[in-house]
Amino acid sequence: MLKPDRPVGIVGYGAYVPRFRLPAREVARVWHDGSGGLPVKEKAVAGLDEDTVTMSIEAARNALARAAIDPADLRAVWVGSESHPYAVKPSSTIVAEAIGATPHVQAADLEFACKAGSEAIVMGIGLVGAGMGRYVLAIGMDTAQGRPGDALEFTAASGGAAFVIGPAEESAALFEGTVSHVTDTPDFWRRAYAHYPSHGHRFTGEPAYFEHITRAGRKLLEELGAQPADYRYAVFHQPNTKFPQRAAELLGFKPDQIKTGLLAPQIGNTYAGSSLIGLTAILDEAQPGDRIFMVSFGSGAGSDAFSIRVTERIAPCRARAALTHDYIARRVEIDYATYARYRHKLRME
Repeated sequence: MLKPDRPVGIVGYGAYVPRFRLPAREVARVWHDGSGGLPVKEKAVAGLDEDTVTMSIEAARNALARAAIDPADLRAVWVGSESHPYAVKPSSTIVAEAIGATPHVQAADLEFACKAGSEAIVMGIGLVGAGMGRYVLAIGMDTAQGRPGDALEFTAASGGAAFVIGPAEESAALFEGTVSHVTDTPDFWRRAYAHYPSHGHRFTGEPAYFEHITRAGRKLLEELGAQPADYRYAVFHQPNTKFPQRAAELLGFKPDQIKTGLLAPQIGNTYAGSSLIGLTAILDEAQPGDRIFMVSFGSGAGSDAFSIRVTERIAPCRARAALTHDYIARRVEIDYATYARYRHKLRME
């Protein structure tokens, strides 16, 4: 188990979800004659003027407002995503410049499919815990892609979250420990120059998602001497509605424990932001003393598990920025043609 020499926590947090929503029934209507089951109700879609960078800036500003710190005090800005807008040019420097954290700040882009954001958090815990800096900004954000007609298109969504990691005495929630479980399991990939990712269909479940989430989760519980009943909330990576519910059951968590963080039905799979945006929804209602269990998953494959304890600073912290469900509620429904235009599905060249 990874645990810093000095206690570290979440000083500020923030989410961002675009307002546009594509109902899953629209994908089914266009590609499947309206038949078959739907993995989510709808998904969030980035607009023409939105990408991973712009959405990261919005989430970061919410996190900084809650942290109530000067952005220049950040010692690192890390952006985890699998949809960085540039192949060669960092997203992190643009975000750092826009929020006022430059020039004396460490910046980096991270990739590990859907756990790129959680690995930024692990790195932030390490940097702050080692005393190399007082604050780190860790972001998980995506404008996820799905090949037209593919199963991914039902759920591949846009959105994510940002966290200011800092010292325990300023934190709204403390990290009690973290465990990672990683193997080379090729369940999902995208080659250079490919517009859309490929996946192993059902192979993405048992040997990938469930294997890694349950292994990481059980190891963390074992290391902490904890039980699922010790936690008020649990949140897992959400590629669809059923996977996180089954993962919770396999680990021994009850439906009520994951209800608050289960956002996939309303916004789809936000990839690097999936489990993280669920965590923001939990922090929006959690009370001092509540414990939160979170496990991410990234295809390729790996999981980061976290045990988090909420402090008495949570109420004033969350009052300083918009709640996650405020973003979810401000929805504008679009049809498939509009979605195809917004997400550049029509290629003229």
